Amino acid sequence: MKAVGIVAEYNPLHNGHLRHLQAAGEGGRPLVVAMSGDFTQRGEPAVFSKFARAEAAVRCGASLVLELPLPWCLSSAEGFARGAVGLLAATGVVDSVCFGSESGDLGALEECAEALLRPETREKLRTELKTGVSFPRARERAVSELWGERAAEALRRPNDLLGVEYCKAIRELGVSLACRTVRREGSQHDGENSAASLRARLERGAGLEGSVPEEALAVYRRETEQGRGPVLKQCLRLPVLSRLRALNPEDLADLPDAAEGLENRLYRALREETDPEAAACRAKSKRYALSRLRRMVYAAALGLREGMAQGIPPYIRVLAMDKTGRELLRAMRDTAALPVVLRPARLQGERGRQVFSLGARAHDLYVLGYGSPEAQRGGQDWKAMPYIGQL
Repeated sequence: MKAVGIVAEYNPLHNGHLRHLQAAGEGGRPLVVAMSGDFTQRGEPAVFSKFARAEAAVRCGASLVLELPLPWCLSSAEGFARGAVGLLAATGVVDSVCFGSESGDLGALEECAEALLRPETREKLRTELKTGVSFPRARERAVSELWGERAAEALRRPNDLLGVEYCKAIRELGVSLACRTVRREGSQHDGENSAASLRARLERGAGLEGSVPEEALAVYRRETEQGRGPVLKQCLRLPVLSRLRALNPEDLADLPDAAEGLENRLYRALREETDPEAAACRAKSKRYALSRLRRMVYAAALGLREGMAQGIPPYIRVLAMDKTGRELLRAMRDTAALPVVLRPARLQGERGRQVFSLGARAHDLYVLGYGSPEAQRGGQDWKAMPYIGQL
């Protein structure tokens, strides 16, 4: 039994995600999701915990939800995609990856991925960066000049860009995964009814009704009623800021994405601002995207260092499953290329325990954003067992 792989954050899972799940699973194919944990690639906390979001995904049609470990969650699009693709391939039960894109043109995305891997593109990129433009702009210029507008166009839209990175990761890792893309319909990446707009709705104190599947909404309502969310950036302002204020410039110099004195700008901003988001905005320049600064802020607060997201994750941690997911897990006893983690306390291997410890400590910080003091206890990640849907 072969499954379709999906890379997601589900922050939160909305009706567009449901349509993607349905399209990816067309014909009864089981779905394996590699999902971000408590902190996301945009450089911010998820509005609901990884456990709640994984449960919501299974209730909405996913068969098996795996956690993408923290270093890859807070990585660039390239590192995020490589970690997720590597995780899905390592299960041995996934034979393809299905992702959403604005264009729906898989040929153009694969063409762009191939162009980015060519040595002449990398040389041209280095030349463009010397002009002082941002990395995304330099890359777009390099691809456009060498390979034409069709390839470069894929770098201008966020979901197309992630699709390019998935295609590129498959080539770089040398794994046997086919690609399929589903064209996004309706709202744009940050438009009405997007995940970003729903997070903004929660920040205003509004609900998610009408934009979220009922199965997911029931999970989010329960979490809210029990004081476990939503976790907004402001909920973690002081816990995150207190960690950041304890750091020195040398600590920031070893962060992922630190370069050209960027850590010094960030260090000064953290002393002058009283909010992590404001510090990221203050440290930003035309050369660096705000998302990069946000990731650096949370990487600093959570103890991440340069090189931690090299390669692929060292284990496969299961967050949730249904009946079909249990069958996939049984098959993975023979097919998985990495240890499968159901009981974290039993995790073996030095690197695996180091990576898991980072995520566990991040969860300890994350729960401080809960409204319920009882739910703020530490050490929960080491004890957590996967959610199992109705049999």
